[in-house]
Amino acid sequence: MQFNFFQFIFSICLLKIHYILAPKNGDVDKLNDKMLSMLPGQSRTYMSAGTFCNTEGDIVEIKEGTPIILLRNLNQSEGLCNGTRLVVTRMGDKVLEAEVIIGSNIGDLVLIPRISLTPQSTRMPFPIKRRQFPVKVAFAMTINKSQGQTLKNVGVYLPEPVFSHGQLYVALSRATSPDGLKILIVNRDDDPWDYTKNIVYREIFDAL
Repeated sequence: MQFNFFQFIFSICLLKIHYILAPKNGDVDKLNDKMLSMLPGQSRTYMSAGTFCNTEGDIVEIKEGTPIILLRNLNQSEGLCNGTRLVVTRMGDKVLEAEVIIGSNIGDLVLIPRISLTPQSTRMPFPIKRRQFPVKVAFAMTINKSQGQTLKNVGVYLPEPVFSHGQLYVALSRATSPDGLKILIVNRDDDPWDYTKNIVYREIFDAL
């Protein structure tokens, strides 16, 4: 790349009040892996315990200070719901200690256990279970995952145009003000660009 992409990322990523959004899981994984490697401290890898076969997402690698997002509802009264963002404060063998950084329980320290995860697909000829922490590293998240959240500072990373109707609107409307919004668009040569294509299915408006 001809520009310092991750300097851009760090300029917007103060973990408790800044968020990075990208269109696809692949873009998010790329950002999360790079940011995790740049975070000081020793990482720890948690392997899953599976039955019959492994499933995608078996390994979770984190460090103290890593932002994470919950993938399951654990305890609604403590604000531990699917989509809750936290920052890891301690890493144990059987539990993670983390600080809630969004919602009404912001600042609370909570414990996240390993749980048994069962795929929802009914096409499997036999049951599959995987025991793992129900979390994912969340320096960045997909635009779709951010729906319903109001965020103070948002960085939108667009290595290619959004791919579904209304997705760009969702990304840009997460920030509470224009001052809290930064956008990085790159072209096919990974050079910074000044425009992107919005995806709109005009057929949606035909019946209006």
